[in-house]
Amino acid sequence: MIKELFDKAPINTDVCVKGWVRTRRGNKNVSFIAVNDGSTIHNLQIVAENAHFDAKLMTQLTTGASLCAVGKLVASQGAGQSIELQAEEITLYGAADPNEYPLQKKGHSLEFLRDIAYLRPRTNTFGAIYRIRHNMSIAIHTFFHNKGFYYVHTPIITSSDAEGAGQMFRVTTLDLERLPKKQNGVVDYKKDFFGKPTSLTVSGQLEGELAALALGGIYTFGPTFRAENSNTPRHLAEFWMIEPEVAFYDIHDNMDLAEEFTKYCVQWALDNCADDLAFLQEHFDKELIERLNFVLKHPFERITYTEGITILEKAIEQGVTFEFPVYWGADLSSEHERYLVEKHFKKPVIMTDYPKDIKAFYMKQNDDGKTVRGMDVLFPMIGEIIGGSEREADYDKLLQRVQELHIPDKDIWWYLDTRRFGSVPHSGFGLGFERLLLFVTGMTNIRDVIPFPRTPNNANF
Repeated sequence: MIKELFDKAPINTDVCVKGWVRTRRGNKNVSFIAVNDGSTIHNLQIVAENAHFDAKLMTQLTTGASLCAVGKLVASQGAGQSIELQAEEITLYGAADPNEYPLQKKGHSLEFLRDIAYLRPRTNTFGAIYRIRHNMSIAIHTFFHNKGFYYVHTPIITSSDAEGAGQMFRVTTLDLERLPKKQNGVVDYKKDFFGKPTSLTVSGQLEGELAALALGGIYTFGPTFRAENSNTPRHLAEFWMIEPEVAFYDIHDNMDLAEEFTKYCVQWALDNCADDLAFLQEHFDKELIERLNFVLKHPFERITYTEGITILEKAIEQGVTFEFPVYWGADLSSEHERYLVEKHFKKPVIMTDYPKDIKAFYMKQNDDGKTVRGMDVLFPMIGEIIGGSEREADYDKLLQRVQELHIPDKDIWWYLDTRRFGSVPHSGFGLGFERLLLFVTGMTNIRDVIPFPRTPNNANF
């Protein structure tokens, strides 16, 4: 790999390099070919004496072409690179017609690159983003493995709505042109593949809780789906979630875990993705690395929802304006969350004890009867990056909440049963992987941190 050549720099040794041409320049005597194989943000310069190679071959070594070059690795005499390859042999694998190849040597907008998502990994920007995405995946598994957690695979197809939002993609084998119906006109799902309505999951949490009540500490890391007709820069129809669940953890343990976890991931990025972060900072976000270090340097502020509302109301009294209203019982928007983080506390914030009416049915109820032990972790530039809670372990209270929200017993009986058979205090949270990547990369649109974004009216590639 080219990365290994830069790291180890075996000067004056024969090497073989395979990759794609980024640029080619030179004169009638010599060609300077910048090649990249995806392993690093840095291109390797190949120096080729034109007279030593077939003329037709050299005309085909344009941007996008793939090749194999064999030669001697030497210290570079030119500026901009420490090493270069003096080519002795060049094999062309695949040419790219310069009149048709979309990725020429010029700036391309991120919007344009989304339209050719099958080629955008070849750009410096998306090569950097995907390498960081890989490293964040490794960081997540390493963190939980080192803490003794077990990786659990929860179902993608489910008959329950973990969030209660109802925005789910239906899974069916029924012929939509000839739906089987009962005498009352209702669709007869007994003739469907699973014999009842099923959907793509919005969360692995409920099943993850079952595993935590047997294994102690578990985490899930997989795709989740939400059929929300939203075209904002923060929403996807298909995204990845990390969801730890831990037996015997209360809300305070949960907050400690969330802070430790997010800081671990940020530190991993700084330690293992320095070149890619430097590139993204130079081209997209001048404050990126400073903001990553900002998260590491400060202990997260911990406040209640009620305290947060009070701070926001006082800000309004002092002339701060928000697009959305602020009052006790409101579901805070990103602008409110970012004000608390960026303007008031100037550090990440963990907010707890939300009104139960705006949170999910499974959150543990506080003694006041109005709030639950939910928690959100709020980051600069992002707002909410983690949502979690201590789970309700009391069967009667959980059943009452299920009934209040009219959740069908047939969909949730197995979850309720766990509160009858040796339940314990337990907690967990969900981190949207793409939200984490937005923060770590400094990108501003969530469609740019996932290889093939799925959004309303868009399921290309």
